[in-house]
Amino acid sequence: MSLLLAVWALLLARSRRKHVRRGRELSAQAQAASSRTQAAEGRARTEVQNRQAAEARTKELSTREAELVDEVRHLVSDRLPALALHLISSHHPVPGLLHKNLAGSEAAQLLDAVPEAVSGIVLKERRRIDAAARAALRGATQESQALSYRLQTNIVGLQHEFSAPPRLTQSLLESDHINEQNLRLTQRSAIVCGGWPGHVRKDTYVSEVVSGASSRLRGFDRINIVSRLGLSNIGVVGRAAEPVAVVCAELMANALEHSRDDLMVDVGLIQTGNGSVCITIDDAGKGMTSEALARGRSLISGEQQEVMLLELGDPPSMGFAAIGRLVADYGLHVSIDTSSPYGGVRAVVSVPENLLTSIDENATPPSVMAPQPAVAPQAHKRPAAADPPAHSPEPTGAAALPQRRRRFSATATPDDAAAAAPRPLDPENTGAIWSDFQSGLTGGRSVTDSE
Repeated sequence: MSLLLAVWALLLARSRRKHVRRGRELSAQAQAASSRTQAAEGRARTEVQNRQAAEARTKELSTREAELVDEVRHLVSDRLPALALHLISSHHPVPGLLHKNLAGSEAAQLLDAVPEAVSGIVLKERRRIDAAARAALRGATQESQALSYRLQTNIVGLQHEFSAPPRLTQSLLESDHINEQNLRLTQRSAIVCGGWPGHVRKDTYVSEVVSGASSRLRGFDRINIVSRLGLSNIGVVGRAAEPVAVVCAELMANALEHSRDDLMVDVGLIQTGNGSVCITIDDAGKGMTSEALARGRSLISGEQQEVMLLELGDPPSMGFAAIGRLVADYGLHVSIDTSSPYGGVRAVVSVPENLLTSIDENATPPSVMAPQPAVAPQAHKRPAAADPPAHSPEPTGAAALPQRRRRFSATATPDDAAAAAPRPLDPENTGAIWSDFQSGLTGGRSVTDSE
């Protein structure tokens, strides 16, 4: 029994060890299966996450692609047309990116580089085309200007032919004035295109420069020139006489154009304390808008070295541009910052002292048509009772012809200056005097022919 019990115990122990080992194997297999299940679940979760990430990336790429397409469309339809307007007039804004979240990205940098590249290409091409246009216009205006000067010379020669009847003489004067207006327009275009004024003068009185400039304009009879110069022999040096005349003519033309036909334009000549001469032009128009005033200041300042014709409008307004080029070339100063006393615009042309000179009035008498300088008021001396003033009889006949009046100069005595008085311009009286002159000349020639 003991042996059987021992064998039975041994068999039970072996069976238990076998069952324990089997249990361990089954537990290990269960753990391995659990691990495989967890790994499978992890792979499944990873695949889901990857799929979700891929879907999110695809969605993000689709959104970015749609934004880029919108930006390209915005570039073509809005930004580039706005850039073209901005190149014409700087107050037109150029819009930026449509989607702000693209700012700083490489795509945004490339999109912003397109307008810059287009702007550079367009400006370069515009400068090339504008330079070619200015060269062609400069050549045409110089030839036209030369022909106008030749025509002017022929008309002046015909005016000195006293055998012409009064009606023909009047027609010659009108033709001369029309040619002067055409010559001014041609001269202005040539200056804007880089040409020179085209006319060489000798030293000229300031008053003659201004009055000559007014004679180039239609409506010159509406210009009232008053000289407040202390001396009558102040002149402009020859190289600057024509540029000063062009500047004054353009400013007076602008004043006439922007005021009614029944309103006068006042022009004053003043010598300042620093030795320069200022020419003031006051009109009674409506004035200028702030934008036009800013644009005019920029053009007449002479700071813009190259003004393109495309920037002057259609048709081009060349007056201020011509003034700016002359200001830069000759050192003049022009301002339109002040309002005139009549509510319009006051333009001031300052001729510096280095462009002024003194002219010998005995060697070169001034023109009778130029305004005389104003005389300071003097105390009137009552003549003595025993010595009444003598009254000279009114001239008649040939003595009634226009006589040149002597102007007082820097060496005039106080009595002579007190006796002088400014001579007001009277076109009707001047026309009547020249009509009498023509009639007398015609009558004298008829008597001579009959004899």
